[in-house]
Amino acid sequence: MNRILRMASLVGMAMATSLAVAQAADVDKLTLAIGQRGNWDTAVAELGQRAGIFKKHGLELELLYTQGGGETLQAVISASAQIGVAAGTLGVFGAFAKGAPIRIIGAQATGAAEYWYVPAESKLQRLQDAAAGATISYSTNGSSSNSMAIGLIKQYGLAATAVATGSPPATFTAVMSGQVDVGWASPPFGLDALAQQKIRIVARANDLPSIRSESIRSLVANAAVVDGQQDTLARFMAAYRETIDWMYAGDDALKAYADFAGISLDTARRVRDEFFPKALIDPDRISGLDLLMADAVAFKNLTQPLTQEQLAELIRIPPRQ
Repeated sequence: MNRILRMASLVGMAMATSLAVAQAADVDKLTLAIGQRGNWDTAVAELGQRAGIFKKHGLELELLYTQGGGETLQAVISASAQIGVAAGTLGVFGAFAKGAPIRIIGAQATGAAEYWYVPAESKLQRLQDAAAGATISYSTNGSSSNSMAIGLIKQYGLAATAVATGSPPATFTAVMSGQVDVGWASPPFGLDALAQQKIRIVARANDLPSIRSESIRSLVANAAVVDGQQDTLARFMAAYRETIDWMYAGDDALKAYADFAGISLDTARRVRDEFFPKALIDPDRISGLDLLMADAVAFKNLTQPLTQEQLAELIRIPPRQ
């Protein structure tokens, strides 16, 4: 009898192991390059993975964080990552026009919450008052903050220079030490310093009239992934959309985000409710294409607008299932 029980136990263990192997084999792994760790709009993959939503869709994500959209874009072009989150759309246009194997699989941000600030003691009251030779920061070359900094300089006719300063923490150090005149950030970074009156906001991304209606950042994938892993990509986008719905449904996602970003629940709620309406991170449509194309030419990402045929090849958003 004991022998029979032992055999039954061994058979059960073998079946469990086989089932685990089979389940593991059913999980597809994707590597993501994500701009700006800790931002609400770039936390979709992180929060969805923590909540088990991507696992439910048969996906396991490896998340690599970059200092900005330029680094994110390069990681996808080089195939170091299969998917990029928050690549500047104008930079994507430019890379595609030069033959880079890049495709847009969704909008990542339509409108923006970025802002530009100075130390509290700065004489600068508004960005348009910046003196000749002032330095205005952005994250990395080819990022959306790069395009917006150039746009603000052009809008106000400033004799200022846009400079890459990397992540919000690195930028804050550069600003507070006097290396850069005007810093850039995106919530939640800087909210504590604002509350403590260490810094003052002198410009916002939405000061640029077109920004509110433009998909300034995109979800991108390497062309080989778009062409060869369509089912995996469709499941990724289904999980991404489901995660966004969950992020705006109640407090569970806010608690997960507060833990991830190292902030209080009240601050997490403020970030979501004041700075990131759900429509801002809706991935289903690239909005403001005509404006984006004009900006890309004006900012020299493109020498001429992309044709309709080129746009059809570039923009490959998997439909909702």
